[in-house]
Amino acid sequence: MDFSVQSKGSWWEILRDHAKAHPLMATALLGSLLLVIALFVQSLLLLESPEQRQFMQYAAWGGLACFVGTSVGAIPALLLKAIPQKLEDAMLGFAAGMMLAASAFSLLLPGIEAGTEITGSNIAGGGLVILGMAVGVALMMGLDHFTPHEHAQIGPCGPGNERCGRAWLFVFAIALHNFPEGMAVGVGFAQGDVSIGLPLTTAIALQDIPEGLAVALTLRAVGFTPLFSVLVACATGLLEPLGALLGVGLAGGFMLAYPIGLGLAGGAMLFVVSHEVIPETHRNGHQMLATQGLMVGFALMMILDTTLG
Repeated sequence: MDFSVQSKGSWWEILRDHAKAHPLMATALLGSLLLVIALFVQSLLLLESPEQRQFMQYAAWGGLACFVGTSVGAIPALLLKAIPQKLEDAMLGFAAGMMLAASAFSLLLPGIEAGTEITGSNIAGGGLVILGMAVGVALMMGLDHFTPHEHAQIGPCGPGNERCGRAWLFVFAIALHNFPEGMAVGVGFAQGDVSIGLPLTTAIALQDIPEGLAVALTLRAVGFTPLFSVLVACATGLLEPLGALLGVGLAGGFMLAYPIGLGLAGGAMLFVVSHEVIPETHRNGHQMLATQGLMVGFALMMILDTTLG
């Protein structure tokens, strides 16, 4: 259970040297962070009405539901040391399918509709969403590049990873995965539109169940105790309510922030699916089964969006 951090050098020096070596990535991360901060601060200045506070409550409850989904999924790892790799890949494929469909039907398409309504132009409305997607992808690429973390299959990544205890590296990796999901829930409720927020929350909470189990079993597989693995998996689910509050703040202010925020959350989720979830399901020779799981998850999310939207 090594949470220690080695003391060689300083984090500032490590990040500075890494940024100098990768100036384009550093610029993209800095620019996306500045825009996110600006949108969040501007939105907070407008979140004074009882209506806006209610939207924040919706987002907080939605993020909490996702935390519960992660925790419910993780608990069986107290008894299970592992599950068949085929089953794990199918479950993660199912989660990827739900995330893909949620990005399309509950984030990007509503964002285009909102942007078109605000600007009076299909092209301008789509452009706002594309801008948000670009910011979301740049944010996730930068965080992935500059945050030390570790995946079970590919090992440690990011600057200064050798200075972190292995438990911290796994925690950071899970955080990079969970935070955009919570942010998507918050953006979905930013205008109080339950027809967007409810199916999105339901989808993410459902797909968090197999993800929570996979995370806890991964921690067990690398040598952590059952209780510690479950507690860490549950704790990382707390990032989803925090991300939800950030999301509702991002898109709850001036009108143009809403389609941009939807695009940002959609782009961040698409990055996670493409960069992490799908490759993870294709590393063990079960690509067909994982793809079938993805199709089932995508179809279920379409049904949820139609039924609850």
